[in-house]
Amino acid sequence: MTDERWVELLTTALDVMREVGYEALTMEAVAVRARCSKATLYRIWRGKPQMIVEALYAARPVDISAIDTGTLRGDLLALYGQLVVGVQRDTELLAALAHAVLIDPDLAAAMRTSLVEPESAAMGQFVDRAVRRGELTARPAAVEFLPQLMFVALMARPLTEAAFLDMDYATRYIDLVIMPALLTD
Repeated sequence: MTDERWVELLTTALDVMREVGYEALTMEAVAVRARCSKATLYRIWRGKPQMIVEALYAARPVDISAIDTGTLRGDLLALYGQLVVGVQRDTELLAALAHAVLIDPDLAAAMRTSLVEPESAAMGQFVDRAVRRGELTARPAAVEFLPQLMFVALMARPLTEAAFLDMDYATRYIDLVIMPALLTD
């Protein structure tokens, strides 16, 4: 399979999910849209959770492990800067997935293993570098909650303010919420 075809399959899976939601997504619907057999999809992935998680990984808007601006605040701003580019499309997708992980334990496990844990570890590296540079005196206890803190700004703003995350909001959120939490020993 060519790289182009691989990307096409993953993109198609996400497109179908955006249209019908995770619960209504079927391997058959993806196969029809991607012009392949359902058997082809099952040869590649065991099932829907694995296909969607791989598609999400491939389509993630940023490689967190590649961010290193030289400061903790700069790293956090760079992460949000890359996320705001597709924030409306991605927030809607994440909202649908938030519900899906509650009802599909296989999806929840696949997402934690393939996406959440590696991305959380990469964010932890932001803090570890800040400690090595002397920005922080030690690894703060709040680092445990950094992934949740970063995620909540994406998901909560549409609910509380009827607006998507933008850089002005992200900058204030980092300065007033995240940095104070991480600077507290």
